[in-house]
Amino acid sequence: MYGRQLSEIQRDELIVKLKDRFENNMRRHEGLIWPDIQARLNRSGDKLFTLFEMDRTGGEPDVTSRNEEKDEYVFTDCSPESPAGRRSLCYDRRGMESRKENRPGGNAIDMAADMGM
Repeated sequence: MYGRQLSEIQRDELIVKLKDRFENNMRRHEGLIWPDIQARLNRSGDKLFTLFEMDRTGGEPDVTSRNEEKDEYVFTDCSPESPAGRRSLCYDRRGMESRKENRPGGNAIDMAADMGM
């Protein structure tokens, strides 16, 4: 769901966490400069919300490249395994509803939409 906003505290904590992750994993984003990325993030509330949700569900979002054509930074979930908050999902609602037994609590398509992706 687009349009969600973080509180100032959530935003500040997320920016610190993303900066730390950026600085600790320089091999992922050679040639990119944190102040440029942070300036863009500070103007992108919806994108910050998505990154917050990725992090909140156990992921480790990190900037991995810059799409020059679209003038965008690309963030990727760099967690070593499926984040705990995004496991045991069906791909989509149809797959979830077709499960007769052991139906999971959700599906990846709806979860991604709720996270603003």
